[in-house]
Amino acid sequence: MIRFINFTLMNLEEIKYTIMKKTYLILSLLLATTFAKAQTEEYPKNEVKLNIANTIAVASVEVGYERFVAFNQSVEIIGLINDRMNYHSESGSRKFNTNSIKIGYNYYFNQESAGAGIYANPFVKYRFGDFEKDGEETVDMDTFMVGLGAGYKWNFGDKFVLGPFVNIARNFSEDVKDRFSAIEFNAGFNVGYRF
Repeated sequence: MIRFINFTLMNLEEIKYTIMKKTYLILSLLLATTFAKAQTEEYPKNEVKLNIANTIAVASVEVGYERFVAFNQSVEIIGLINDRMNYHSESGSRKFNTNSIKIGYNYYFNQESAGAGIYANPFVKYRFGDFEKDGEETVDMDTFMVGLGAGYKWNFGDKFVLGPFVNIARNFSEDVKDRFSAIEFNAGFNVGYRF
């Protein structure tokens, strides 16, 4: 009975924080067990990548690290600087002051080449910062998101990789939902290096 009362007294922010903490803990344990395993297979286990399309199109920097936990599976962490909501422009006096961290899992359907071909990417993302318009309207952009992505990756000699991707996510912020949308779309073209 006491646990039920404590749960009902928790506000939405505490619930989000608890879910996010547990998600990070699970992913950290997964990464720790992966690093502890002996590397017996003959393919690069690490990849660094840059979403070159967003850098060119909207001046947003999206860099990531991907660690392969199996031949066709990986865990990734991506940092997004100047992360914009659904590619809204900053024309006039609108300005996004937002950054994000995204943690995801990639499953590659190709069984012939490590980490290549079509893949699915469930992920969690946390955005922080604000949006300003005309110096009067300020929207708190802090939000937790859950999403799903898909893409295709070409692997050239287990060193260079590139490919397009698309993501769709649901954010859980009332402020962001009221000003923009609860659903967020993102796409890009990654260029990466494996080692």
